Amino acid sequence: MEPRVVHDPDRSRFEIFAGNERAGFAEYRRSPGAVAFLHTEIDSRFEGHGLGGRLVRAALDKAGEQRLGVLPQCPFVRGWIARHPEYVALVPEEERARFEL
Repeated sequence: MEPRVVHDPDRSRFEIFAGNERAGFAEYRRSPGAVAFLHTEIDSRFEGHGLGGRLVRAALDKAGEQRLGVLPQCPFVRGWIARHPEYVALVPEEERARFEL
């Protein structure tokens, strides 16, 4: 079964499911015009299958659709953006040096 990402705005997070099991999540905090990604976690049973990348891509795509600036405070999100330069534009230009992007 294809993994699926679900946005849970009441809990301020995106969750990824493998079948019916929650495999991980990415927590965020919204502010006017921006979203700060704080913590990403993939259950150890699901590590190494690319689920973290799928989760982050979906969360960043949603931020882009909503025209929100992304503040990648979470090291996993920050590293993922660094490896996918097409997403660097989501980070406000004045914040890129702070996140080493």
